[in-house]
Amino acid sequence: MRCYITFLFLLLSQLVHGQKAVPYGHNTAAGHYATVRGVKLYYETYGAGAPLLLLHGNGGSSQDFAKNIPYFAKHYRVIALDSRAHGRSVDAGDSLSFEMMADDCAALLTQLRLDSAYVLGWSDGGITALVLALRHPGKVKRLAATGANLWPDSTALTPELWQQMRRGYREGQGQTFTDAKRRNDWKVFLLDWKEPHVPLSALASIKAPAFIIAGDRDVIRADHTVAIYQSLPRAWLWIVPNSSHGTLQEHADEFNRKVNQFFRAPFQ
Repeated sequence: MRCYITFLFLLLSQLVHGQKAVPYGHNTAAGHYATVRGVKLYYETYGAGAPLLLLHGNGGSSQDFAKNIPYFAKHYRVIALDSRAHGRSVDAGDSLSFEMMADDCAALLTQLRLDSAYVLGWSDGGITALVLALRHPGKVKRLAATGANLWPDSTALTPELWQQMRRGYREGQGQTFTDAKRRNDWKVFLLDWKEPHVPLSALASIKAPAFIIAGDRDVIRADHTVAIYQSLPRAWLWIVPNSSHGTLQEHADEFNRKVNQFFRAPFQ
């Protein structure tokens, strides 16, 4: 619902100002399908230059980057992906993991004949970006991750989110979902209920520079975000003032500039 409301707001704003709205996430002029690792993945491409892979959050799609794509398309070849089981990407399997999605990203880049890419991930997409850097280090030039967590419990998530997820699991547990959409939604929910499980110590092996971001009112605990930053050998940290989980939407202009600055800055 949050993603849908954001999309409608952007559409209305563009119409009021006489602009032709770009239907990000549903743009046939920019959309492509690629069969990768047995899954039909949907992605859209914009701009030209060094490749930049955009990874959305749980239950979202590439349309969540509607406030970011126009900026980054001026500097990069943007590849906005719908992760498996999300958006327009088709996934008939009964399981889902961050390792699977990270492997999808690596395979897609290979299929597109790209040795590596900059990576920007939001929420689950931030987790996938970190796992991609762990499992396929050569594929990641630099990564920016906003609102990511490394394990699924109350030491990483705020008490409010953790209680909400516990209620959701209790309500869905034991149900038989015969409708394909509800079955897929449950699979997507279970991804965040059961995963990820990345020890902080594992981050020491990530060689790509990383920009770790969160809102000061994020659903990810601030101390968890700081711990991620401290465990990476080459990292920047930004706790965005007056922001919740949607840093890249709530503060889009500043967010876009700072991430681009990070991608382009010299890094020892």
